[in-house]
Amino acid sequence: MRRWRKVSRVVVLVGVATLAACAQKPAGTGPGLPTSGIYKVGKPYQINGVWYYPKEDFSYDETGIASWYGPGFHEKNTANGEIYDQNELTAAHKTLPMPSLVRVTNLDNGRSIVVRVNDRGPYANGRIIDMSRRGAQLLGFDGPGTAKVRVQILGEESRAIAAAARQGTPAPLLAEIDGPPPKAAPRGRIEVSGASGPVTALAASTGSPRPAVVGVPVPPPATVAGSMAEGRFVPAPVVAQLPVKAHEAIYVQIGAFGSEENVAKARARLSAIGQRASVSQTRSAGMTLHRVRVGPLDSVDRADGLLNQIIQAGLTEAKIVVD
Repeated sequence: MRRWRKVSRVVVLVGVATLAACAQKPAGTGPGLPTSGIYKVGKPYQINGVWYYPKEDFSYDETGIASWYGPGFHEKNTANGEIYDQNELTAAHKTLPMPSLVRVTNLDNGRSIVVRVNDRGPYANGRIIDMSRRGAQLLGFDGPGTAKVRVQILGEESRAIAAAARQGTPAPLLAEIDGPPPKAAPRGRIEVSGASGPVTALAASTGSPRPAVVGVPVPPPATVAGSMAEGRFVPAPVVAQLPVKAHEAIYVQIGAFGSEENVAKARARLSAIGQRASVSQTRSAGMTLHRVRVGPLDSVDRADGLLNQIIQAGLTEAKIVVD
């Protein structure tokens, strides 16, 4: 695999790009939706026997296998009503709020970028995030098609973007979201290269007739390079080089359990399909959890096959992780 020379600072800017995994054919931006998209979390949904539970998780930090989706979705609507542009830095995620900002780091070469989550997916069991074509190019895996990655939400920046986007989202759509609305952190005025004057998002309703458009200020994050495009903050194609371990191992993680009883049940199910698991402890939110895993595995293909076998055995919360 191609290796990238490590540097200690952020490296040069290159062109911009976007894609969309759950994209649909656009009719403008859809009836009554603003071009800047809406704020959306969504309800639980099931794909191929696996349930997913979207939620506002501003501390999200996980590893897994990334994929990317291509030109067939260009200029179609994403899940939150934005128009997919394969040349912007966007991504699809199964559960994170839309829009939000995440840092994606390729654990094979240390290349790292910030992208805007504006779509749902990917729906292959073993994938954690679906990058735009440009995002995959910058991370160096558009050729292989997949990469071991770490995905970290930018909590403060995502809260601010969410608070602004909610102001332009019709109330009936916001009713799908549980919990209190996110509060934007106070920010001073900053200048963004490429922006000309104040930028606003458009508020609209999905009902008919369409109400008057309301201008809503969308403050761009002060900590992330980028620009405004039709009321959306678009991250700039800035590639950072981060330190990564030389040999990141792939595992199928069945779950992280708080009780020994659940660990025993998971191991018994694995034993029934001829798989032996290792158990290790981790701390999360002040709790000690027991991680049940199978691996390490020597390839993404092998991990995919094992994951599907484990899900078919009824362990539907299993996922691929990198450690």
